[in-house]
Amino acid sequence: MQSHYFTDDPSLPDDPRVFTYYFKDQALRLRSNSGVFSRGHVDEATDLLLKTMPPLQENSSLLDLGCGCGVIGIALGKAYGPQVTMSDVNPRALACAEINCFENKISAELVLSDCFENITRMFDAIALNPPIHAGKEVVYRMLEGAAQHLKPGGSFYIVMLDKHGAASAFAHLRGIFGACETLYRKKGLRVFACK
Repeated sequence: MQSHYFTDDPSLPDDPRVFTYYFKDQALRLRSNSGVFSRGHVDEATDLLLKTMPPLQENSSLLDLGCGCGVIGIALGKAYGPQVTMSDVNPRALACAEINCFENKISAELVLSDCFENITRMFDAIALNPPIHAGKEVVYRMLEGAAQHLKPGGSFYIVMLDKHGAASAFAHLRGIFGACETLYRKKGLRVFACK
């Protein structure tokens, strides 16, 4: 059976990669590992999501859903100062996120969770680069859970590729949230914001 970043596979060899990501004049030193999404670099979709999202309010609450090594939560935490929660189904990803929070002096709550299974709080903002290869059912559970875990007036931000069903996901999001807009659309990538 092939191992994926959205599964827990303790048999994978430990193979850490350290890299630097620049966001809002901050140089973030990040560690990833085998079995963790986008190992050794920040993927284009995550970079686009971060650069398209509007600034967050200081001390607002942010959930980095499916956090991987924690790029989104750490970048936004350093730039704007929200209270950060990071969740992932993969313990190895959370281990990387914990190290990265420490290295970048970010305080965050880390939650091992399959979608929203262990998430009980409500948030002002939720950000997601969805695990497309986990399947549509998993991704749509994340979209639906986001609507149930936003505070009144809160916002959900998601990045998707056209070839991975961005158009149908947008229609689904409008059905869930009512209010949903496209913040960016170019080169097959879209960023949506839902309230």
